Amino acid sequence: MRYFFFLLISAFAFAQQNKKVDFKTMDASLSFDIPQKKVMGTVKYTFEVFDKKTDTIYIDARNMKFSNVKVNGKKKTGWVASATALKLFKGYKKGKNTVEFNYEVQPKQTLYFVKDGNRDQIWTQGQGKYTSHWLPSFDDVNEKVIFNMTVLYPDGATVLANGELKDKSKDGSLQKWHYEMDKPMSSYLVMLAIGTFEKKSELSASGTPLEYYLRPEDRDKYGPTYRDSKRIFDFLEKEIGVNYPWGIYRQVPVLDFLYAGMENTTSTIFAQDFVVDETGFNDRTYINVNAHELAHQWFGDLITAESGKHHWLQEGFATYYALLEERELYGEDHFNYELYQMAERLQQAAKTDTIPVMNEKASVLSFYQKGAWALHVLREGIGHEAFRTAVKNYLEKYAFSNVNTDEFLAEINKVSAYDTNAFKKRWLEKGGFEVQEALELLNKSQFMQLYLRLGDLGDKRFAEKKPIYLQILQSDQFYPVKEEVLFQTAEVPFDEKAELVRYAMKTGDIKLRQAVARTVTTIPKDFVEEYITLLNDNSYITKEIALNVLCSKFPERQAEFLDKSDGWIGFNDKNLRILWLALAYGAKDYRVADKENFYAELLEYSSPMYESTVRQNALANLLYLAKPDPVMLQNLVNAASHHKWQFVKFAKDSIRGLLKKPGYRAQFESLLPSLQESDRRRLEGLLAEK
Repeated sequence: MRYFFFLLISAFAFAQQNKKVDFKTMDASLSFDIPQKKVMGTVKYTFEVFDKKTDTIYIDARNMKFSNVKVNGKKKTGWVASATALKLFKGYKKGKNTVEFNYEVQPKQTLYFVKDGNRDQIWTQGQGKYTSHWLPSFDDVNEKVIFNMTVLYPDGATVLANGELKDKSKDGSLQKWHYEMDKPMSSYLVMLAIGTFEKKSELSASGTPLEYYLRPEDRDKYGPTYRDSKRIFDFLEKEIGVNYPWGIYRQVPVLDFLYAGMENTTSTIFAQDFVVDETGFNDRTYINVNAHELAHQWFGDLITAESGKHHWLQEGFATYYALLEERELYGEDHFNYELYQMAERLQQAAKTDTIPVMNEKASVLSFYQKGAWALHVLREGIGHEAFRTAVKNYLEKYAFSNVNTDEFLAEINKVSAYDTNAFKKRWLEKGGFEVQEALELLNKSQFMQLYLRLGDLGDKRFAEKKPIYLQILQSDQFYPVKEEVLFQTAEVPFDEKAELVRYAMKTGDIKLRQAVARTVTTIPKDFVEEYITLLNDNSYITKEIALNVLCSKFPERQAEFLDKSDGWIGFNDKNLRILWLALAYGAKDYRVADKENFYAELLEYSSPMYESTVRQNALANLLYLAKPDPVMLQNLVNAASHHKWQFVKFAKDSIRGLLKKPGYRAQFESLLPSLQESDRRRLEGLLAEK
């Protein structure tokens, strides 16, 4: 109970600090011990004390060791370091002050050391995890500071941090990179990304330098990965009506990133999975993430929600402006279809998700997608120009400070008589999803009217629907309507729907042909050769589906299909290569002398040498093959100690499933003596579960 009471006092003290103390600038010089996964640094903060009675000043710092602490240049000062903070209680005065110190830390989260083959990557992810795990800073988003960073790192790598690169010089055997910001931001937006990267640059229409980074081996993927990046920047700057506020904008993909992307001020980090070639672009693009994270440079970075209750002001805005960007690129029908898909998810989630948007415990779906829908309702309700004016005024009024929902709605009230009180209660303070209001807006689109009417055909006999379906396929309607036609015929016998399927195949449309691959799983003899042509499509997803289906349905022709697909790689997760190895290994009489090589390559992809998406894909296929293998089991246990929570969940769930099968408990127990300490503890915990 005493510990809980201390937490309450500490939380209150931190929340109240910015009323008495204002930290202005930070200058940090950092270096790394990569084998020990350690950060070492020297930091200087300038700060102003408003109240001479201020008795303790806190800098958040998780499990850090401090030395040479000086307040206003003097070592004889009062300070103490706890597990969560550096606390100053002596040596400062009312007015301007400085504090300097050295520190070191082995961060358990937020800053990650990742292997890129024989190379190293270091990157940060502060959102929701707190920068104070690797840099003494401030968990309170209301404390905004100008952060300047100097990083010493071995030559040959690229070091990226917030702001403008002011200097790059040699310091002995190390390279010194010095970055400066000129405007304040919240600590969770501080970033580092270090690795072997190449850069391409261009200027936005307004003259902002845009920098795009990729690993050298991905240099041929610049075009498809960063497609339309300048157009996205120019559109958002114009649509928002406020010039980009940070001077420079760069983007860099890193391995094993925790999420799709993170909007660090001036420097977005995103997941390597969005690095694609021309074929991959047909299935998966960085466009939406690109626009979403860029929109955050205004909504989240320039202005920051004062608390979790108002988090939708960041995620809802970024999600909606990314949709507006896609509307600019792909048209009105695409825009409405994306809104419809969001509405479907929200309606389904509303059955169990009753927490409203304006609640710090709201779901990710609510903050992002219901927040976006709320803005769409508001924009349609007051008119596009009035909405644009209100947003511009809101951003300019609260630039470089913190905001809440009422402050945003007050700007809406200045340009419109729209009832924001009713809107707030309906969309932000009430759980569930306003289905009828959403449908009224969607039905303004003729495309959506047609799409929604398709659902009303469900009870009719296929013979009655077929002419309508064929007419839709032959029209110039946006492709989701045509996809829906094919999805609705999934259970119809092939001979009845053959005309529709063959027409879809002959269009050459990648999306429609992929819908055929998904829905035609019973393949009559007179359609086999047509189906095989799906292996030639410029789509890694279509190739994967078709190869799997063909090898399963026609085992006597497996060698033909495997020979055709040998050498395919696919996405970043090697989806096609890993599938091929599993199929080739399991195919009877196929290249028998190479079987063990196939298995060995598949097993290698499951090892810590590779990124988690590759490893998970390989492990899933190895588990399907069900070959008792201590190396595979050891790799699975190692996955359960990874920093990426999605991969950890997969590994834990897989181990739990195996433990229910005869013989596997003994196999896992036999691994314990040979495991690293962290892996052994994780496995012991799973073995102890009931």
